[in-house]
Amino acid sequence: KTPNCLLKLTMVLLSHRLGALFLLIISFVFFVSVTLYWRTGDDAEDQLYSLPTQSRCDQFLPYLPGTIARGPPPPPGDVFFVETSERTNPSYLFMCSVESAARTHPGTGVVVLMKGLTNRNASFPSHWGFSLLSCLPNVEIWPLDLSELFSGTPLAKWYLQSEHQKEPYFLPVLSDACRITIMWKFGGIYLDTDFIVLRNLKNLTNALGMQSQDVLNGAFLSFKPKHEFMELCMKDFVDNYNGWIWAYQGPGLLTRVFKRWCSISNIQNSMSCKGVSALSPEAFYPIRWEDWKKLFEVIDSSELHKLLKNTYAVHVWNKLSHGTRLEITSQALLAQLYSQFCPATYAKMKKD
Repeated sequence: KTPNCLLKLTMVLLSHRLGALFLLIISFVFFVSVTLYWRTGDDAEDQLYSLPTQSRCDQFLPYLPGTIARGPPPPPGDVFFVETSERTNPSYLFMCSVESAARTHPGTGVVVLMKGLTNRNASFPSHWGFSLLSCLPNVEIWPLDLSELFSGTPLAKWYLQSEHQKEPYFLPVLSDACRITIMWKFGGIYLDTDFIVLRNLKNLTNALGMQSQDVLNGAFLSFKPKHEFMELCMKDFVDNYNGWIWAYQGPGLLTRVFKRWCSISNIQNSMSCKGVSALSPEAFYPIRWEDWKKLFEVIDSSELHKLLKNTYAVHVWNKLSHGTRLEITSQALLAQLYSQFCPATYAKMKKD
């Protein structure tokens, strides 16, 4: 009986072999498809604002700094830049700001947050600036999700009120809101994108700069996370909100909160109280906003060194200066700063 059973089994298998083979092929194709789908998805996620190939970085050689070993950022934390508009075509000054910060803070993360990238995926916009930023070893570029940033803070409800977007200074006010929120949530260093950084800022903690006598400016901020001063700034931002007066939510806010913090009516030059320091104008604003045209005037290198001997970063007052032509190969003050502190951007400017 055994041979008969084997014969019958063989016949059954033969009669169904086409069906079995068909099922096997379908199963294999399904398995391969699922594997490729997930692998492609992982690759796309990995490529979100991914680093460029070496060939794209070669155009900036030999101007790039060497490889930098990244670890936990030393206090007070990362360096942050924020672009609150939808722009994804960073200017030369924007690029110089980030490059100079990256060069003066090796080993520290320099984080560029851009609102215009929020709805993008897979790759950067086609702009030379993103290639350069991605080639700087300690720079990271992230989409700016404002709802997520403001969540859990007093500014969350304010941001959801759409009528504010009709105000004449909404973008600067939005930038003011972002910087104090970033400082409170994450700590670190915040810089406007019209700074050229001359030296490392990590020794400045819980500090901001005076732009002139009795007026503070938030273009530079350095605070530990969850600091009470930044918490008070967020509360004042909402409680005393007025988006119709220029600088009221920025320098005006920081100045009035600092005066309450110190229980004073006037801010003295370079003062500190209750652990928060207001640095003298020469630290970040050696060129007053009234004198912004000096940035485009020729200056002797020795005079420039004397002017900036106590300066950490130079604020370029881009709102006033952005339409002015700069002869990049001249000895103008701004041209010399580009040449010394952001050589990759400077080389691109000369080429263009």
